[in-house]
Amino acid sequence: MKLMNKLQLVIFLSFFYISGCGVYSFTGSTLGSDVKTMSIQTFYNNAPLGPSTMSVNFTEQIKDYFQQNTSLVLVDGEGDLQLEGFIENYTLTPVAANAASTSGGVDLANQMRITITVSAVYVNIKDETFNFDKKFSFFKDYDQTIDLASVEEEFVDEIFEQIIIDIFNSSVANW
Repeated sequence: MKLMNKLQLVIFLSFFYISGCGVYSFTGSTLGSDVKTMSIQTFYNNAPLGPSTMSVNFTEQIKDYFQQNTSLVLVDGEGDLQLEGFIENYTLTPVAANAASTSGGVDLANQMRITITVSAVYVNIKDETFNFDKKFSFFKDYDQTIDLASVEEEFVDEIFEQIIIDIFNSSVANW
């Protein structure tokens, strides 16, 4: 019985040691204890297509994600970590054709794909080996019969969510 109590105590103390040392968090962030601040600049929309609100929405969503998943303080100036970039592209492309029902008919797209590409530059002032300048892209397929205008914001948010996770994993999670 005493062995079980000692084992529980070791597990309990290990949990607090791991979670409190500042090197690892259960969100996947592996920041050093000397990294305290982060600056995220506005991600401007350079894409020729897409909703006009993409810049504001992406910038706010990525700031929210980093605040929710790290203990970093967001600052306007130059933080220990710095992230900036722009929305590079927004494309609509057909991905699945539907054969025409008559011999003289026209084949139409049955499925469409929205693809968004974001360019991001990440600088870690404390350890420049983690710096990067990369493009992140993700897509959402949808049925051509759906009115894009009624669901476009929802689809863009889904794509942004995945791109933000990818940027987070490439920067502070080092994946």
